[in-house]
Amino acid sequence: MSTERNKREVERWGMFELCLNGPADGNPFQAVHLSASFQYKNLQIEADGFYDGDGKYRIRFMPDRIGTWRYETRSNRNELNGLRGDFACVAPSDGNRGPVRVKGDHHFAYEDGSPYMPFGTTCYHWTHDGNEELEELTLQTLKASPFNKVRMCILPTRDMAPPMFAFAGTCPEDADTTRFNPAFFARLERRINDLMNLGIEADVILFHPYDKGHWGFDNMDYETDCFYLRYCVARLAAFRNVWWSMSNEYDFNKFKSVEDWDRLLRFVQRRDPYQHLLSIHNGTKMYESSWLYDFSKPWITHQSIQHWDASMTTRWLDEVKKPVVIDEISYEGNSSRRWGNISGEEMTHRLWEAMSAGGYAGHGESFIDRETRAWISSGGKLYGESMERIAFMRGIFEQGPADWIKARQEGTYMLLYFGKHQHAYSYVDLPEHSSYRIEIIDAWNMTVKPVEGTFRGRSKIDLPGTPYIALRICKT
Repeated sequence: MSTERNKREVERWGMFELCLNGPADGNPFQAVHLSASFQYKNLQIEADGFYDGDGKYRIRFMPDRIGTWRYETRSNRNELNGLRGDFACVAPSDGNRGPVRVKGDHHFAYEDGSPYMPFGTTCYHWTHDGNEELEELTLQTLKASPFNKVRMCILPTRDMAPPMFAFAGTCPEDADTTRFNPAFFARLERRINDLMNLGIEADVILFHPYDKGHWGFDNMDYETDCFYLRYCVARLAAFRNVWWSMSNEYDFNKFKSVEDWDRLLRFVQRRDPYQHLLSIHNGTKMYESSWLYDFSKPWITHQSIQHWDASMTTRWLDEVKKPVVIDEISYEGNSSRRWGNISGEEMTHRLWEAMSAGGYAGHGESFIDRETRAWISSGGKLYGESMERIAFMRGIFEQGPADWIKARQEGTYMLLYFGKHQHAYSYVDLPEHSSYRIEIIDAWNMTVKPVEGTFRGRSKIDLPGTPYIALRICKT
């Protein structure tokens, strides 16, 4: 048993990484077991290690308390077992607010207490083609956008021919689910780190149903699924900006039952030392029906929903006291599929409708005839009209209270959205004992116009008679 003094300082919610040399013969992914126990005073946390190829083993850890942390490795191989050391955890740098957590029944906050509102977008396979130029363009687009969460897949779809993928091999015929491809994960991790530096959460989709027997990754047995999940968690969980989405459109996968998904969700919850946000996304035909996963189950942190109708938000929040994120509410674009051809106006409207009810909704774009193909598939550039309106919307909501529904119940702040209705006026019922100022917000034209005077009691407010209008009412 040896002890090594580690002089490095790691910021709170940063990443400590221990790199060790070990055996490379046989199949180290399966044969070698490695973890470490990290201790701060009387707190002890266990983190799995992983094989990174070429005889290299790594253990990653995200400390959440300032001070000295000590560690000791555990392994079934003597050269990796019983190694001890310590490192100093120091104050976080600017912009590092920790992982996102659920706050209260319906909202989110960073671990340092700062409010977080997800303004997400979908970009499933932007890291898969090995196109450095396109990936950098995607990051530039995200940097200039209002989006602070990206949904992204680990596994390829049937129609893809990527230069590399999560498992060893070069094509479906020689894919080896007993080994991983460290180069694929290194690229993925670099991009997750790039997102973190932009202040963007990586909503990592672990499974999906679009394989249809081509790769064989959608119908692996439970042991192989867990082998894959454990490796993903070991490699990615120490990134503070990771969320887990167990599957996209899980109910389209005919090889797995709800009970199977329950077991896999519980497995990830057990293996993740940091308890990142964890959910699963439905796929039932959103224009016809929507059979959601039972989000009341204790291992689920929030409701990740696919549905076209944002007016359901209130019902979902009432049924399960967990935040609602409509991660797919259709995409702005010109795809032949009805989920991918709504207008920028409709996209903007749906996001406003969801958020004014106390939930959140995500963006996506599917223009199929533009320079960089569909954003939802491969990133690149955004061409739609909704993005700048979402930026305007984000500013409106972030200027208000973190829980705008509670503020409305308390009578201190109200945001009333009229959607597609074109009112010439509206009556608002305000408390008699307080005064309020009122502003008219045009969600599409991105204007805010104060209404002259102050108001109390039942008040008639003249409106412009156009759609996508909201009233912001603040207690003076």
